[in-house]
Amino acid sequence: MKSFFSPGKAAVAAAVVASLSLTACQMPAKKAESPVAAAAAKPVDQAVKQRVLGDGLYELAYSAAANALYVASAQSFKDVNGGILYRLDPATLATKGETHTDLKNFGMAIDDEGSLFYTTNSLDGSLSKVDAQSGKVLQRLMLGGGKDKDGDAVGAREIFLHGDELYVGRVADPGFITVIDTHAFKVKTTIKNAGKWVTGIIYSPLTDRIYAANGAGEIVVINPRSHKIEQRWRPDDGQEYLFLNMAEDPATGRLFVTDDSKAKTTLVLDERTGKVIKRIEGDALGIKFNAKRNEIYISQRGSKKVLQLDATSYALKKSWSFDTHPNSLLVSADGETLYVSLKQAFNKDNSTQGPDSVARIALN
Repeated sequence: MKSFFSPGKAAVAAAVVASLSLTACQMPAKKAESPVAAAAAKPVDQAVKQRVLGDGLYELAYSAAANALYVASAQSFKDVNGGILYRLDPATLATKGETHTDLKNFGMAIDDEGSLFYTTNSLDGSLSKVDAQSGKVLQRLMLGGGKDKDGDAVGAREIFLHGDELYVGRVADPGFITVIDTHAFKVKTTIKNAGKWVTGIIYSPLTDRIYAANGAGEIVVINPRSHKIEQRWRPDDGQEYLFLNMAEDPATGRLFVTDDSKAKTTLVLDERTGKVIKRIEGDALGIKFNAKRNEIYISQRGSKKVLQLDATSYALKKSWSFDTHPNSLLVSADGETLYVSLKQAFNKDNSTQGPDSVARIALN
């Protein structure tokens, strides 16, 4: 069977997958080991449930209304069209339903009621609205934004829902953010010049600002009312960074941002000044802050671990080791469960070494 990717489309797939898998092919740089980086590998314990699910797993979303854990799948990038949205039992990880889609699914965001969620179809520059109860795709929106140098749609990576607006990061140089009116389900505006490859996006209730990370090592600070970029934060240590994912502790005004490619570290920024106040050494991909337990979780793709850190001292409390590569993280609403997507390595022909998995970790 012939691959559905043209040479140009294959290049786009490689670029977008690299940004979504978050530098899957990079090897950890050799540095002086910190207590976190040097943590001994620990076997998976009784608190961990793991299930092999399927190819091309990326982000996760939980719907309390549907009592379901959704997992976005792009399926294989070799000889496979379309993707799947898996609906799992959040306690057992058993399959409750599947939605087979004609496009590949990557980023996810769910509304406050848990009745609707959105997924990016990154390779096609589009967005899908999905009913959380049934898993049915209700609408699809082509995001526009022009074409890349190969004539393909500009990829859509991370999405973040703030009120009735959806912020969609676009994989371009310069990157930009497409803002969607969720009620009308149409493009509302575009935030231009957001840096090379917009990666993570979050909202801070402390500062009432949207933060967008990018591949040029910047945090772009955006006013959500005017959609104007007000500040650009960049570490002043002379190092190069490729920022990926972010988390925030609004009670202390700390912003956490990972770099799994150039610096192999997690930076902690003071939101009042934009200055770096702490470095947590070690490869770092996904990151979540859990206010209910005052903990930080970091997925380490290269090291095949998930770390549990004390959010005040940054001391390592526990780590979980896996046979494959931890990618996206999701913390349950009650703060007592951590979900992880686990990815296989890619071969040179865009195939993988086996199907991806999902893990459920009961925090203790």
